[in-house]
Order: sequence, then structure tokens, then C-alpha cells
Amino acid sequence: MNSNARGGGRDFSRRAFLRGGMGLGLAAAATSFGRTLPVFAAGAQAAGATSGTAPEQVHLTFGSDPARTMVASWASLQPQPRPQLRLGTPRHGLGTTIPAQPVTYADGLNGQRVYVYHAPLRGLNPASAYVYEVSDGARTESTFQGSFATAPAARTGFRFTSFGDLATPNTAWVDSSANSATAVRAVESFSPLFHLLNGDLCYANTNMSTQPAVWRDFANNAQYSAAYRPWMPCLGNHEVEFDNGAQGYDSYLTRFSLPGNGIPSLQGHFYSFQVGSVLFIALDANDVIYEDSGAFTATDYSPPDGATAIPGGTTLYVREYSGQLGAGPQNTLLPGRNLQTLWLERTLAAARSNPTIDWIVVQMHQDALSSSTENNSDLGIRQAWVPLFDRYQVDLVLAGHSHDFERSFPVRGTDHNEGKEIDGGAVVDTNRPHPVTTDASQQVFDTTQGTVYVILGGGGTDAPDNIYGVDAADGDNQALVVVARDRTVLDPTTGKWAKGGPQAVEDAPWSAKRDPGDAYGVGVFDVDPGQGPWDRTSITMRYYHAPVAVDGSTSYTLFDEITLKRPRSDGAHWSVRTPATVTGG
Repeated sequence: MNSNARGGGRDFSRRAFLRGGMGLGLAAAATSFGRTLPVFAAGAQAAGATSGTAPEQVHLTFGSDPARTMVASWASLQPQPRPQLRLGTPRHGLGTTIPAQPVTYADGLNGQRVYVYHAPLRGLNPASAYVYEVSDGARTESTFQGSFATAPAARTGFRFTSFGDLATPNTAWVDSSANSATAVRAVESFSPLFHLLNGDLCYANTNMSTQPAVWRDFANNAQYSAAYRPWMPCLGNHEVEFDNGAQGYDSYLTRFSLPGNGIPSLQGHFYSFQVGSVLFIALDANDVIYEDSGAFTATDYSPPDGATAIPGGTTLYVREYSGQLGAGPQNTLLPGRNLQTLWLERTLAAARSNPTIDWIVVQMHQDALSSSTENNSDLGIRQAWVPLFDRYQVDLVLAGHSHDFERSFPVRGTDHNEGKEIDGGAVVDTNRPHPVTTDASQQVFDTTQGTVYVILGGGGTDAPDNIYGVDAADGDNQALVVVARDRTVLDPTTGKWAKGGPQAVEDAPWSAKRDPGDAYGVGVFDVDPGQGPWDRTSITMRYYHAPVAVDGSTSYTLFDEITLKRPRSDGAHWSVRTPATVTGG
């Protein structure tokens, strides 16, 4: 193990990134094939082949059981005749041949057809190293060779990393920056078992005429890590694209094969998986937020393939696409017929009744708690999901959306009627989460008492917002909140349509730590299962931030470190199975 990866060092240099080494034992054993960094053209297309059946954009995702299943996915510029994967071990080499399942779609705006392949790998051994090769089957083009390690099947320590808002290193695209490449190399320097990618993967929908090319650059950049360890994504607002499916998700759903949720019509939209004693839940917050979440065009747009023009001011608003939410008590929302929220409550209840699960970690894109002045807290999440996080003692919620870092104190329950209208100053109930402590020096937290929310929105987009709200009257942290549908408005000065802003402001005593200096960063999480049922288990989070990349390089240094603790669920002393909701002051 690299001592820096455990926090013994404070600086991660460019040289360490370029090594791309895998420090964990299993991962190191799995890495028998070399890897290369992609090269991006200054123009509108990635360097390299522009046709042919060579595999590219290779990435891994966990299957339904991360200890025994994996999915390898890749793309090609032309359809492959017999897409296949050969699987083996570092010791015995490649052996078993597995046919891949082809999936395709045509981009709704420029008509370009995209070819993707998924090879499900089943019957694997837990905590084991594998090597693989993907090809077109006819072997008329080059092949790609990679490796991975399966998850453990029982309680054990492991590491995962997380950030959102990655974009691409090809600065020809809107919202892309060189930090997208250094972020991927940073993941490799910490050698996690897997990576959580918290939405807004590539910002293709801000490059409307060239969406497939943007996705290609994103995936070829991520391949440097994602071909060697699973990258588990969730949907963000920039995955919503005009004319690409009912919610605009065709690009995302075609490229990723994700664990099932039992709802075939919503496969890939949200899911869960268990590694060791941790249950990970990936949600699509587009379904419950009030903010206009989807693709948006400020001016009239004419698709290059001659399809119907999109008038300026059009936005794709997908709230409640999985079903309506019902009104609940005290300014909350009930699952109603919303299939995602019904699934979430069932999943949380089952987890807290399962003696093999200690921790519940939720991953989503938009924010329940953000004091960023650019992307704000959303009352929709607070109304629909935060009460469930409270009731079932969710330990950690990871998000992106705000392009910065922010960590909350543990929160549990609600402080009602603490918001005010931006225009007029009338009281607004923003369902402000109640902090169970406001001791800024505290670094160890008992998550049975409150949920910690962390924004990791500094993957690599070129919009390092990291500007936070401050109450001018007393200097306290302050947050803006979207409390109703964020309608588009016509700017009388420019004559262009723009998205509306938040409607309320609140003091933010829940905000524990913010990073006004560097917007880019990665969260590194180490799980310690404890010594036995009588012991407490812990997750230590270290957040490393970095400045803007210069000449394609930057250094990540430690900015924040906390430890979360809770009793093991298999201990005789632990009897709480369905905790009641706690209401704050």
C-alpha cells in the first residue's frame, strides 16, 4: 500500500499519477496489461480512429453481486461482427470466451448511430483477480486488454472513491477542462476497489449538435481507470438530452449496464449493490427535484439532421417521471405512486433489517444541502427523500451538482419555517435539516445520530464555482433553496431565455466545512469493519483537492478528514431495526 494513499503523505504529484499503479493487493495482482492515456484533439473530435470496429470506451460496472458478477462494456465506431470477451486469471492467462450483447441507438439531434457492447461475467470468485480481452470477434481490428478484482463476499475493509461532474479533457467542448484527465488519474493513484461517479458525466447536452462525440471523449478518458475497476454512475441533469428517449436518458442507458431494481421499465435509472457490510444506493434526483433539471436551450436551435427546431427557452422537465408524489405532513412528500421513492423506502427498510449490512451510502447528483451560490439546495429532495434518510439512519449521502466541496454536520430531523423569500422576505418552510452538533473541531461522528451529506462536485468541469453564500448581517453560512418549479424566464436585457433562480434563502448551521480555494477534488473512503460483533465499524473519509491543471498536470493535497462510526448490525447490543424520525428544534 502506498503510504500516501492512507493519508500518511499529503501531496500527490504528477509523477505518482502517471505511474497509475494499483496499490491494493488484489488490484495489483490483476494489473498484468499496460494502459495508455488517451490523446484529445484540439478540434471537435478525439484523436485516433474515426471508423472501424476496434473496441474503445472500455469500462467496468458491478453486476447484481459485486463479489461474483461484473459487466465489461465497450463501444466501436462501426458495428462489430462478433463482439466478445475472453476472460482469465493473471496466473493462467485468458481462457473462457463470452459473447457480448450489442446495444445501439441513434442520437436524436444529429442522427449519429452509437454501437455499444456489454459482456456479463458471472460465476466469478469473491476477492479475486481477473484479466480480460475484448475484441470484434473477427480480430480484424486491435483488441483491448484490461483487468479487475471482484469485491469481497463478507465483512472486510475496502476503499472506494467518489466525485461528480467530470466532463472531458477536450476543451473544444463546452464545460470541459484538463482537470478531467487529472481526476481520472487521481482515482488510480488511490487504488480503490471501485469509484462512484455522482452524475453530470460529460455535459454532452450542452454540446447539442455533437453529443455522441462528447460521450466518446468522456469514455475514452475514463477508460484509463474504468477499464480496471468498476465505475458506478448515477444520473445527473446533464444526462437529460433532447430527443433521446422519454427522459432524455438513451445515451446513458445504452452505455451503462447496471444492477437491476426489479422495475424493467426503469432499469438503470436507480439501483443498489452491497460490498462487504455497506449497501450503496444510486438515485436519480431528476425525479423529485423542483429545479428544471433537463436539457435547455436559451435560443432557437435547429438540429443538424433537419429534425424539428427547438424554440429558445425550452427545457426538458422530468420531475415525477416515475410517478406522482403525495402530500405528507409538515411540508413533506409521501411516495404516492412514485416508483423510485417506493423502491427507495423498501430498499432502506430491508437494509436496516439485514444483519449483514452496517452502512447505507446514498449516491445522487443534486443537493439536499448546498450553500453554493450557483447550484442550490432543492426542497424536492428534502420533502421526498430526506425524511426516509432520517427514518432509516442513512449514514452518508454523496452528491455533485455544485462544483465544489462541502460537508455537513450530521443532521437529523427538520427545523421548520426557517427560510425567507428572496423577494419580499416572507417566511418559507425550506425543511431545513437540523444539525445534531455544530462543533467545527469535531472529526468523529456517530451516524446513528445523524446523516452526513458531502458534495463532491469537482471532478473536472471547467466551471469551478466554489463560491458560497454568507449572511451579510452576521457572517454566518447561508444557502439558497429552490422551493418550486424553477421556470425559465425571458431576460429583458439580452432578449434570451434563461433558467429561473432559487426562491428562498436560509441560514445554514448544517454546513460544517467548505473549500473556497480549489474547486477540484476527490473523496477517498476507507471502510473498517471492526474486530467483531461487539465492536464498532467505521468509514474514514479523506478529501483531496487540487488547483486548475497547468500543462495537463496538478497536485492533489489533503483538505478534510473525518471518521464515521456506528455499531455493527450483527452485534447483540444492536436492536434498532426501523428507527423513528427525529424532529429538530
